[in-house]
Amino acid sequence: MPPETTMPAGTESAVHVWLILWKATQAVQQNAARSIAAVGLGLSDFAVLEVLLHRGPQPVNIIGKRVFLTSGSITTAIDRLESKKLVRRTTDPQDMRSRIVDLTSRGREVIQRAFRQHALDIEETMAILKPRERTELIRLLKKLGMWAAARLEDV
Repeated sequence: MPPETTMPAGTESAVHVWLILWKATQAVQQNAARSIAAVGLGLSDFAVLEVLLHRGPQPVNIIGKRVFLTSGSITTAIDRLESKKLVRRTTDPQDMRSRIVDLTSRGREVIQRAFRQHALDIEETMAILKPRERTELIRLLKKLGMWAAARLEDV
């Protein structure tokens, strides 16, 4: 006979929590993607420009890590943005092998306008949550994320 898989009343299984989290993430992600597409950018281009807007000039590899792109994909994204004259690459004076990426004035205008609209769209997506609920959700997601990340490091 298989082991008991029912949970005590009022207790949600980890699989159920994961499923709800996954579905919610997909719905929020689709709203974000629609918002970004509406301003004429792809997800990776928006992510790169947003990092540069909020973090300032960054080495290519650091941008890639922040936006979860492989080295080949981040290079392609930077090439694309550079061809549109939204970013520029310069040599890092401390490490001549490294390239620093920065926004051009046109790139800054594009991402500031796009980010303003995106922020409004995401506010509408999150409007269902009261401020205290947002705070609690952030706390719980950080707690879960740090635990899950630590489990990966143990392997």
